[in-house]
Amino acid sequence: MVKEKLGRRIKELRLNTGLSQEKFALKIGMDRTYFASVEAGKRNIAIVNIKKIADGLDITLAELFEGV
Repeated sequence: MVKEKLGRRIKELRLNTGLSQEKFALKIGMDRTYFASVEAGKRNIAIVNIKKIADGLDITLAELFEGV
């Protein structure tokens, strides 16, 4: 359940940036298909990659996990 909640949170924040999955994944140096599976809640993502996503969104880890 936490993977799905985090995925939804990441997608919500990415959509607020106006970037597509492809452009956002490129921005943070992550494969688009991997990133898509994170947003879909299908990945048990490593903390290193969670940090990349937070940095790409220009937010803290705490902000990323709000409501998760």
